Amino acid sequence: MSKAFLVLDDGRIFEGLSWAKTGKTFGEAVFQTGMTGYQETLTDPSYYKQVVVMTAPHIGNTGVNRTDNESKKYWVAGFVVRNPSTFTSNWRSEKDLEAELIDQEIVGIQGIDTRALTRHLRDRGSMRVGIFSGLDITREEMVIEVRKQALMTGAYLSDDVSTTETYVVPAIGAKRFTVAALDLGIKGATPRAMSERGIEVHVMPYNSTLESILATNPDGVFLSNGPGDPATMTSTIELVREVLALEIPIFGICFGHQILGRALGFETYKLQFGHRGINQPVIDKRTGKVEITAHNHGFALKAPTDSVFSTVYGPGQVTHVSLNDGVVEGLELTERGAFSVQYHPEAAAGPHDAAYLFDRFIEVMEKYPRKVGAN
Repeated sequence: MSKAFLVLDDGRIFEGLSWAKTGKTFGEAVFQTGMTGYQETLTDPSYYKQVVVMTAPHIGNTGVNRTDNESKKYWVAGFVVRNPSTFTSNWRSEKDLEAELIDQEIVGIQGIDTRALTRHLRDRGSMRVGIFSGLDITREEMVIEVRKQALMTGAYLSDDVSTTETYVVPAIGAKRFTVAALDLGIKGATPRAMSERGIEVHVMPYNSTLESILATNPDGVFLSNGPGDPATMTSTIELVREVLALEIPIFGICFGHQILGRALGFETYKLQFGHRGINQPVIDKRTGKVEITAHNHGFALKAPTDSVFSTVYGPGQVTHVSLNDGVVEGLELTERGAFSVQYHPEAAAGPHDAAYLFDRFIEVMEKYPRKVGAN
């Protein structure tokens, strides 16, 4: 085990020990506050190009298995832990976490003060970072390499994480609806949650055309989570506007929420350090109900939270806001079947407070059936 260094682009350096693959890696430094679900985090495409700092100090004790993966590969750019478990003790474990990280070629670091690192990122904001281990390189050279890396603002990443071909997740039991799901970095739990409710889900490439969506004869369109800057998704935003014009019901989550918001005419902006974890409190402004929710986003939507707003598609309103910082967490068109939330109702891993949103999608598709001839 050799020395390893975590280097931030503001010049701060944390010294630890090599873990997982040795070498170097770069990304955006973000912290994840969940105490469980590290495997789902590692396989979530929304973490593409990000070096994830786990705030829970003990990681790896349940090992890894194939069942809990949210996609076919590990997407994180790097993995930062304080105390990795030296053995696994869960009956579902099929492999040691470090061994899997090595096989997936994920560079990691252990033994650093992740609490101090998290406090630094909360104060200074998410920033570029590098992990270096097993290399003959000076501290000055490491900082220079980190500062050469691209920023997350302006990043166009859907092309790297989306499916290249449409695939179908069949409805479980009697089929009730058909949904075209745009894969912007979708997690496996999402189409599974819809299929369990009798929805046949056509998971489609992010750059699908309106014609290809309509060819599935959808009752609704789903906009998934994903990585990158929503401002770069101009073609997808225009596609969503075409779907809105046909009055086909839409449900968006996370990245999809931001894209729906931009399609309605709102701007997005970069948060200082984002929301990542499975313990984020959100309030439904309409009912006063508080939900504990799973998040993974570094951008947010600018929209009025204190009044109804007007769009070319009719009136709308912000439905949910964060209780931590007031960020817009949900919106809807009040006279049309389109709504979205900034968080993850499939919550893998995480609480199930928001699972009802898939049922709400069904209610919306029932209330706003696709018009005959909308093709």
